[in-house]
Amino acid sequence: MDWKIELIYVPVTDVDRAKAFYVDKLGFNADHDHRVSESLRFVQLTPPGSACSIAFGEGMGGSLQPGQQDSIQVVIPDADAVLAELRAKGVEAEGVDEQAWGRFVTLKDPDGNRWTLQELPDYSQQA
Repeated sequence: MDWKIELIYVPVTDVDRAKAFYVDKLGFNADHDHRVSESLRFVQLTPPGSACSIAFGEGMGGSLQPGQQDSIQVVIPDADAVLAELRAKGVEAEGVDEQAWGRFVTLKDPDGNRWTLQELPDYSQQA
């Protein structure tokens, strides 16, 4: 039986600012933006090529406060290229951190939620 992670909650203070950051700066696809009621707005965005989306909005609850999400890791094909692209778009990103298990770029969204981007090592080249 397959188990698939498809949605991760990211707490934000300003839904429109967060949506603009993820769509305009990071290139996420805007899947849904629905105001269900006066007190509930649901926004779902998906990184390019990903099967897992993020969600945030108004009235969604959750125990995390904005800026506390720091455990999302995304696999990228080329850390140098991604870092250059992010910086060209005005995103403050740190990197490239070279480790035996990958090359890492980190960034924070406008609320301080931290993302780790990992270029996997080429395991076929290892003995």
